[in-house]
Amino acid sequence: MAACGRLLLSVIALGRLPCNLLDLHPGNGGFAAANTLRHLRGVKFVSRMASGDSQAPVSLKQTMQLPTGDSFEVAAASGLSESEFRIAIDSTLFKQWLKNMQSKRGILSDGNMHLRRVEVQGIDMFGDRIGFLKFRAEVLDSLTGVKAPGIVFARGPSVAVLILLESVGKTYAVLTEQVRVPVGRLILELPAGMVDDEGGDLVGTAVREVEEEIGISLNVRDMVNLTAFLDSATDCRVFPSPGGCDEELNLFLYRAHVNEEIIRSLQGKEMGLRDHGELIKVHVVPYDELWRMTADAKALASIAIYEMAKRDGLLPQSSA
Repeated sequence: MAACGRLLLSVIALGRLPCNLLDLHPGNGGFAAANTLRHLRGVKFVSRMASGDSQAPVSLKQTMQLPTGDSFEVAAASGLSESEFRIAIDSTLFKQWLKNMQSKRGILSDGNMHLRRVEVQGIDMFGDRIGFLKFRAEVLDSLTGVKAPGIVFARGPSVAVLILLESVGKTYAVLTEQVRVPVGRLILELPAGMVDDEGGDLVGTAVREVEEEIGISLNVRDMVNLTAFLDSATDCRVFPSPGGCDEELNLFLYRAHVNEEIIRSLQGKEMGLRDHGELIKVHVVPYDELWRMTADAKALASIAIYEMAKRDGLLPQSSA
């Protein structure tokens, strides 16, 4: 065991670590080598590419050109396969991000900022389509060269529905209780979902999500697009976390008169597509208490727009 420790120290001193010492087993001095490694924290190990048949990994990168004539480099981070890289740069998520950058109100529209490089860092597939895309963009001030924060988590547009049910003179809101691992909590939120494709049917997606998460069918004609009441300068969208995520929310309102039995049948109902990992419980709460009961940004934004639109007389008459 002592000999193994001396051998390990010797090869570290030479800047080389034999591959066979990385496979440590009890009985062959491996424990001593492992202990030696633990006591050598802070020692800098230098990796060298072996000669012979070993080859350096192919660098995945390409140059892309914008309609303005400006070009930028797109490269894959270490560990990303060629197929994943191609899926990423061909995805609707990436193309829509570039489109937003060049839009009338986009960062690149006036020439004051320019895009130099994009590093694709990872993707998550939802079946045969890309669900999430992670990349880092180098966007610089054209005059000073100062970089803008450029880490992007792309997931695209989504929809949410504020469902208000009136029964026996009282108005109720319908929420879903969902397991939200990123925040480590159960969250009461509006029924919502992602829009699957470019130019997707927002109203159709909203109706489908309510059917899947709540178990009730909505009349498309009674859907009111709340975000359409926003000023055109916002592009009639809500961005819940623009400092790191491209998600844009389209918020809808649905109102209906129902009997008490409907309210009781919805309360505590377990819903969701189990094969999609959805674990959902339905909650029906008094609308006037909703703003205190939820930490969901979709719900709070919907309440704000709904109340202001109602105040200004913008809401159409409910036919449900």
